Amino acid sequence: MRIISIVLLLLFLFPFISVTKAEVPLKAVFVRNHQLWMKEGDQEIQLTKDKYVYSPKWSYDGRFIAYIDGDEHGEKSNLWIYDTKRKEHFEPYTSIETTSFSWSPTSNELAYLSGWVLNITKTKDGRPSGFENVSLGVSSFEWVPGGNELIVSASSNRLPTGWEPINLYRIPKDMNLNVKEAKLLYSIPIDENNLFAVHVGDFKWSHSGKWVSFLGTPTPSWAMDSNPLCVLSSNGKAFKDIGRMLGFSDWFKWAPHASKLAYISGEGRFFVENKSMTIADIEASTKQVEYTPKGYVDLDLEWLSPSQVIVARSKANKSWKEGPVPTMFTSLFQIDISSGIQKQITFPKENELDVNPQAAGSYLIWERKRDEGNNGDVWMKQNEQKAAKIWIKNVDYSPIIFKSN
Repeated sequence: MRIISIVLLLLFLFPFISVTKAEVPLKAVFVRNHQLWMKEGDQEIQLTKDKYVYSPKWSYDGRFIAYIDGDEHGEKSNLWIYDTKRKEHFEPYTSIETTSFSWSPTSNELAYLSGWVLNITKTKDGRPSGFENVSLGVSSFEWVPGGNELIVSASSNRLPTGWEPINLYRIPKDMNLNVKEAKLLYSIPIDENNLFAVHVGDFKWSHSGKWVSFLGTPTPSWAMDSNPLCVLSSNGKAFKDIGRMLGFSDWFKWAPHASKLAYISGEGRFFVENKSMTIADIEASTKQVEYTPKGYVDLDLEWLSPSQVIVARSKANKSWKEGPVPTMFTSLFQIDISSGIQKQITFPKENELDVNPQAAGSYLIWERKRDEGNNGDVWMKQNEQKAAKIWIKNVDYSPIIFKSN
């Protein structure tokens, strides 16, 4: 009878034990004083010395970190890789200079642009090594979710008859410069009075892989104030001009499990007004809803769940007209898009601002900065916890968190 009671007790407790088990510690890379660091759980490890690191990116399985070793003047941009298994840095090929690179979503292959040439690394002993030419004339690219193709764009040129269309192609990763392998996906007509862009980029695929969003970039002075946000179906049959926004890639993101695109809408290069968190329902004839209250601006966003969005919000400053641009002291707000209920969830001190929210599992992570400096501390809290805590001190910019596929 005693044994039966113990068994029944274990059966009763088992569901609760499985739910409350500890999560795998968060793993992230970050840059501190221009050097690459890694943090896993509570442990911090400095990975580089005497470099000028930016743009670190995790490989799909978390073994490799690609990054740029540059300089403060922007005259150098060499591609390096850190192998977390062998604990060593290496160049996939001697002196690759690039500012645009992306890991495959399914393998440890790294695609990158060198000039207008798209290349993909070969693999040797399980590591990226060497490269193969894929395509010429590429201005921007991204992997297609399956990992066997890429979407690429070719910039528009100004002709006596006007601007050329911007052409988007789907190409196989083993194209090897064979132009016959490139398939035209869509041709975007350019009109200075309607949809104006010289090239497009920042491709992001929806969760289902049915849609891809991207930003258009006009001529430099125009791009400071307005960039078209567009969406294209994966088969190239449906194109949607969503709206106008500033050219920040983090300001538009797909919902976790739906064809809904959240973005910070509004033209004008200054953050003082006219910046609203807007959600476009791509399947519902691009129905759009703005969630920013009057008198406020939203200056970043993140999906916390399929029905909740986090925004960095500040009061608008319509009185500013000239002189130094005022700092917008943002704090984080949580928006329930189902009910419309909004609430403030972080409370920075005077002259502090909370920026760059990120969601990772049950964690919400953000950077808290001070008005007088560029560096900040990384804060975190779990959904069910009320108290937030500092996770990483003194970062140059927000960490890149490894999220397993």
